[in-house]
Amino acid sequence: MKPAPSNTWEHFPHQADIGVRGIGASEEEAFEEAAVALTAVLTDVNSLEPKTFVKVLCEAPNDELLFVDWLNAIVYEMATRRMLFCKFQVHIDRGRLEGTIWGQPVDVAKHQPAVEVKGATYTALEVKRREDGKWVAQCVVDV
Repeated sequence: MKPAPSNTWEHFPHQADIGVRGIGASEEEAFEEAAVALTAVLTDVNSLEPKTFVKVLCEAPNDELLFVDWLNAIVYEMATRRMLFCKFQVHIDRGRLEGTIWGQPVDVAKHQPAVEVKGATYTALEVKRREDGKWVAQCVVDV
């Protein structure tokens, strides 16, 4: 069973795919929380342990493209390393994202992955600061 969304991440419906949204006090935190939402599409994030870390670097000309690159880098690491990630740390500076992602190898019996995320898309893509000061980073992921 997947965990209920928190006040810092959530899913939103989109035809056959699913939207992921991160909400945070900073842009970095919103990116981190959206990564949690990405993992929660696949499995219960609480079933994961941050046993191994991987460094991720992304560069893009704007925040929206950087966000898509970030999520796609996580999808790539999940697929090539056969891992699921549960803890994320991001630093953004002038179009460059340096991130660390922690997780563990997939254990099908324990993690029961529900679907495969193929990648982040430009659909419903948005990175912005809301009127209440919170940052939101969102897009639809192809499942």
